[in-house]
Amino acid sequence: MKISNAALALLFIVTCAHAQLYKWVAPDGSVSYSDTPPPATVAKVERKSYSTGPSLSDLPYEVAQAAKSSPVTFYSMPKCPACDQGRKLLTERGIPFSEKTVNTNDDIERVQKVSGGSQLPVLMVGRSKQVGFEPSSWSNALSAAGYPLSNTLPKTYTNPPPEAAAPPAKTADAAAPKKAAETEQNGIVQPPPPAGNAPPGFQF
Repeated sequence: MKISNAALALLFIVTCAHAQLYKWVAPDGSVSYSDTPPPATVAKVERKSYSTGPSLSDLPYEVAQAAKSSPVTFYSMPKCPACDQGRKLLTERGIPFSEKTVNTNDDIERVQKVSGGSQLPVLMVGRSKQVGFEPSSWSNALSAAGYPLSNTLPKTYTNPPPEAAAPPAKTADAAAPKKAAETEQNGIVQPPPPAGNAPPGFQF
């Protein structure tokens, strides 16, 4: 579907939050915009992705209603088999969710406030809290919130990329020295390596 320049503004309104927009110049010099890839004969193509969060209007009705009333947030950490299993369950069932990762002391504090404990993964379905991965408990919580039993999401749907549970605040002191407990490896700030690949005080 080709879209004229005049309709470009409308495209940004109705395009899925994770859709891609293509721009290319035809041999005659005309500029075209489209939400589908251009012909293979076009040599130069600009492609942009827009990720402003899940768009409920693009989800199946049942999923959209559940996501509106009981949004799903998944707290995870690296090298956590239980987290991997939980993520797989959500993905295979077709649950739109946002993932919060736990890597720093600030992340740990944030998750402890949410869950009241020190175990990961944590699943929030609206106000329902699931600590630790229990397939039956997770499935029951999702069903109680109205999510379908099987995946009905469009094949093109993707969840937003994971982000830190406690993103660093963008303040003037952002360049201040890091906490003494953190170390720097390969130019990336890392928390102190915990035993068993878990943050201090955390288990899974």
